[in-house]
Amino acid sequence: MQKDITIAVIEDDENLRFLVSHRLQSENYKVIQAGNGLDAEKLILDQKPDIVLLDWMLPGKEGNDVCVDVRKAGFENIIIMMTAKSQDIDKIDAYSFGVTDYITKPFNMDVLVAMIENKVRFFVPKNSAEVYHFGNTEHQPNVHSLVRDGKKIELTILENRILLHFLQNVGKEITREELMEVVWGYSSNVNTRTLDMHVVRLRKKIERNPDKPHYLQTVRGLGYKFVDEDE
Repeated sequence: MQKDITIAVIEDDENLRFLVSHRLQSENYKVIQAGNGLDAEKLILDQKPDIVLLDWMLPGKEGNDVCVDVRKAGFENIIIMMTAKSQDIDKIDAYSFGVTDYITKPFNMDVLVAMIENKVRFFVPKNSAEVYHFGNTEHQPNVHSLVRDGKKIELTILENRILLHFLQNVGKEITREELMEVVWGYSSNVNTRTLDMHVVRLRKKIERNPDKPHYLQTVRGLGYKFVDEDE
């Protein structure tokens, strides 16, 4: 049965583009394609696919520039960067380009499909209007933001995802492994240091004193838990 999900495969290597597209079509996804950065940008903004698989190194315009520009133009759907340069991802916070996730070449097709299925399960339904409250703060996950004292605080896609998981599991101790699977899907490329860095950034937005967190507490040797109690 055809899934109602469109995936853009942006890759200049024709063989790889064919293999990825063929596999995704066999999984009943609708696939659109481009082989260079300039065509890719037009395709993404015209057709607004649910998921973009975007090669890092592209002729015409590099993948990170495409990502930055489509985000500036208001494209908010999932972008997964395909890269052979895993060392660059460590040096540069790839997420600052607006990437949702990344997968390192050469990758196993089953891993790619599992990653996409995870993203579809958690993030493609966009009609959730749930709102969560803790302390004097309101979390609006569908628009990636917090409201406190009448002021709006923007969250990144990943901060939003981390906070949402905690608010759905208040008081429960959550391991780093569980959190990484929820936030990044099946990506094995993400290390716990990257996760901890995002937690630190999130604390700066939700805590009165980020150095002594009240809500998002560390559970030593395990992970974190979210405590929503009046002090």
